[in-house]
Amino acid sequence: MAEFDRPTIAAARAGTAAAIDEGLRSYMLKVYNYMGIGLVVTGLVAYFSAQGAVADGQLTAWGALIYQSPLMWVIALSPLAFVLVLSFGINKLSVGAAQAVFWVFAAVMGLSLSSIFMVYTDASIAKVFFITAATFGSMSLYGYTTKRDLTGIGNFLIMGLIGLIIASLVNIFLASSALDFAISAIGVLIFVGLTAYDTQKIKESYSASHGADVLAKGAIMGALSLYLDFINLFMMLLRLFGNRE
Repeated sequence: MAEFDRPTIAAARAGTAAAIDEGLRSYMLKVYNYMGIGLVVTGLVAYFSAQGAVADGQLTAWGALIYQSPLMWVIALSPLAFVLVLSFGINKLSVGAAQAVFWVFAAVMGLSLSSIFMVYTDASIAKVFFITAATFGSMSLYGYTTKRDLTGIGNFLIMGLIGLIIASLVNIFLASSALDFAISAIGVLIFVGLTAYDTQKIKESYSASHGADVLAKGAIMGALSLYLDFINLFMMLLRLFGNRE
């Protein structure tokens, strides 16, 4: 009798594995959709804000407001505030509220990044964006498919990121072009690695999450992590390869 039960048990296990794989694919697709839409919102807000900031070679009232008034500090620091709200308050927010915070964050990030269109040529921004997309996609695919545990590498990269932030703050006062180049080059390596690490972490979080709300919020937080990896990788590459106006 047991011999006849074995195919049934094997089939049940295969069915469970297939259901998990399908659920994981759906979950990761949702993460990437959130991230992708967030990048589109950021890009559109950045581009049209920059377009409205200059007319006939002079700053418009809008340009003066976002680049020269005290509001520029609010715009610069607001993205960090939104990240903190999502990171520490996600459990207290509804799924709808968490989504709204994420979209507003993406829009405010667009405002803070709009100045790149004043510094770099449109062609070089587009070129670096596609380089970033290709690099990010490759590393995220690696993080999703690899069997290697990236936890140790991820912890090392996070420590490196803290050092990078400290070096960036120091260079505000030193204004060293050599240090700026080193920060950008090391930053590329750090965010390339973090892309793979975060992707693996998001994938593994799926099996540990239970309930529709938990999964929905997890997808938003996963999208936030990958969004930040992409934006930071893009900015580091732009500082290295962008052509200035």
